[in-house]
Amino acid sequence: MPAVNILIKPASSACNMQCAYCFYQDVAANREMAFEGMLSLERMEKVISSGMEYAEGICSFAFQGGEPTLAGLDFYRSVVEIQKRYARPGVQIHNAIQTNGYCIDEEWAAFLAENHFLVGLSLDGPADLHNLNRRDHQGKGTFNRVLHAAKLFDRYHVDYNILCVVTGKNARSIGQIYSFYKKQGFRWLQFIPCLEPLEQERGKEKYHLSSQAYGEFLIRIFDLWFADLRQGEYISIRHLDNWMSILLGECPEACNMMGRCSVQFVVEGDGGVYPCDFYVLDQWRMGTVGETTFAEMQESEAARKFVEASFRVPEKCRVCHLYGICRNGCRRDRVVLEDGLVDRNFYCEAYQSFFSARGRQLEQAVQMILQMQRR
Repeated sequence: MPAVNILIKPASSACNMQCAYCFYQDVAANREMAFEGMLSLERMEKVISSGMEYAEGICSFAFQGGEPTLAGLDFYRSVVEIQKRYARPGVQIHNAIQTNGYCIDEEWAAFLAENHFLVGLSLDGPADLHNLNRRDHQGKGTFNRVLHAAKLFDRYHVDYNILCVVTGKNARSIGQIYSFYKKQGFRWLQFIPCLEPLEQERGKEKYHLSSQAYGEFLIRIFDLWFADLRQGEYISIRHLDNWMSILLGECPEACNMMGRCSVQFVVEGDGGVYPCDFYVLDQWRMGTVGETTFAEMQESEAARKFVEASFRVPEKCRVCHLYGICRNGCRRDRVVLEDGLVDRNFYCEAYQSFFSARGRQLEQAVQMILQMQRR
């Protein structure tokens, strides 16, 4: 039995914001049922009991959406109690939640701190940049409410990181964004390239991120980070942390840097389970919690086909000296050919640009961090 990571969408695709680049609204629109309903506590108990039965060492429960706080605080209080009932010796239980921060108040912050939830808070930098894409259903900017959530997390000592979606505009404004994060005291950061609608030609959305712009972003954010590191200040940036792990011969924790897909066990509101957050689509449904065990889903035909589709290594990747660290990136960003085969990553040129320009400095950063850890 393995360590198990279960990603749960307790509010399905429901959200109290209307972000311009929301990939999950697009995913949901490509299903027969866009909204799969709110996950009941009865279903949630089956998720927990099945996960704990299947897991060895660690059983992680991560809550995403849509917006997972729409399930209500009482839902999560019950989740913690149910987890205690099904706890097994030798199996650690980890909880995490990714939120837009819109509903966070003192009661939420106190609960998350007391129950050791790791929180991801979506915040795209200062107000003018954040409000450009992250608005509520009335079209109003959400910056003030999200920053208020961060302040509450600080006050209640919640463990949290900041997630920034990289659009074309955000990529060009990374100096402003990074400076803002440092001023706010944020030290755990994630930068994720925006996704455009499934099966749509790239470049049609206002928030489009070109490969050239992403390459320039990767270089610029590294330079800002490296300058701080040379002054003895370490800020965690997830993609850099993972690249450095690869250089050390370790396994990256981010699945998009593994080179191939694995089964993630994504649970929708009706109990349906899928292999990946980006592919919660009818054709990839592996089963239903309470009707199919996690072991059976892991061995299902849908799971097998999904994973195998990521195995192909394009010829240009095979002969590329950077493949060992790039690994062709996330499958969701790989170009799909007319025959259905998955080809090179859309951001291939961006990765080549970064590693050609800053590969040596990245290796230097690894040694600097190792030295800092020995002190």
